[in-house]
Amino acid sequence: MTHPVDSHVGKRIRQRRWSTGVTQQQLAEKVGIKFQQIQKYETGANRVSASRLWEIGRALGVPVAFFFEGFGDVATPEAVSAADLMGDREALALVRSYYAIPETQRRRLFELAKVLSDVA
Repeated sequence: MTHPVDSHVGKRIRQRRWSTGVTQQQLAEKVGIKFQQIQKYETGANRVSASRLWEIGRALGVPVAFFFEGFGDVATPEAVSAADLMGDREALALVRSYYAIPETQRRRLFELAKVLSDVA
């Protein structure tokens, strides 16, 4: 059975990797391991040693503490949903696309989304 800390750290590795546009293969090469090991870390199947987590953090440009952020926090359902949302590949692609839209059009799209969510 996977320990909740290992699952959380794995999700944070995946989230940071996706947000920076790094593939599992690229991260593995930067850290000096096989991409299959990155897969195992991201799913929580394998635990990440302290030294390896430090290397991963360095490769992804974040401190080790980043991987533990949000774990064990007493959070509102909205905060939990937001954290889970940024771990979703489709949501991340949507956010990237949103910010690629010129600001004037982006504001209009934002207002439209607010109106549509109020109706739902």
